[in-house]
Amino acid sequence: MLDHISLYVKNLDDAKKFYSAALAPLGYEIAHEGEGFLGMGEPGKPDLWISEEPEKAKPAHVAFQADDRTKIDAFYTAALSAGGKDNGKPGPRDNYGPNYYAAFVFDGEGNNIEVVCHKPA
Repeated sequence: MLDHISLYVKNLDDAKKFYSAALAPLGYEIAHEGEGFLGMGEPGKPDLWISEEPEKAKPAHVAFQADDRTKIDAFYTAALSAGGKDNGKPGPRDNYGPNYYAAFVFDGEGNNIEVVCHKPA
C-alpha cells in the first residue's frame, strides 16, 4: 500500500496550476504548501508531494485511481484544458485487464499522468 508519491519539477507554479485543475475531479486539492513544495490530496492528508527541484526533475509515470469512469473523462478534459498533452484518450484498455478504463496525459514537464477505474462499465 502506498503512503505518498513525490514528484520533482522545474516550475512549481506551472505544476500547481496543472495539478490543481487536472486532479480536482478526483477530489484532490492543495492540502499543504510551503516554500518550494506543495502537498495535494484530501484536506489534512496529502499523498502527492510536488517539489521544485530542477536538478532532480525527471519524467515519471503516476496512476491515480477513480471510483467511476466519469471522473476519468472529467480528469482528461480538465488536464487538457490546464495545458496537458494527450497520451491516451479515455477508454478501455483490454490489454491491461478486462475492466481497465483509463486516460493518460503528459503534464508540462513530461510526466505521464494516468487515471484508471477497474470497475465494470
